[in-house]
Amino acid sequence: MTTLFNDKVYDILKWIGLIALPAIAWFVGQIGPVWGMPRVDAVVTTLNAAGTLLGVLIGVSTMNYNKRV
Repeated sequence: MTTLFNDKVYDILKWIGLIALPAIAWFVGQIGPVWGMPRVDAVVTTLNAAGTLLGVLIGVSTMNYNKRV
């Protein structure tokens, strides 16, 4: 069976989607206004959307992989 990427890449993408992007979004939401960052809400929404998209794609990929195993 061929996989799209190895376990290390999967783990990194999962960490980015489930830990890093939400943490960065929270951080930007907290410090952005303090530093006068423009469009903080848009940046936070974009980061959260990217994290959600990555998480869903990984979840679907995992579900499909587990069906084949």
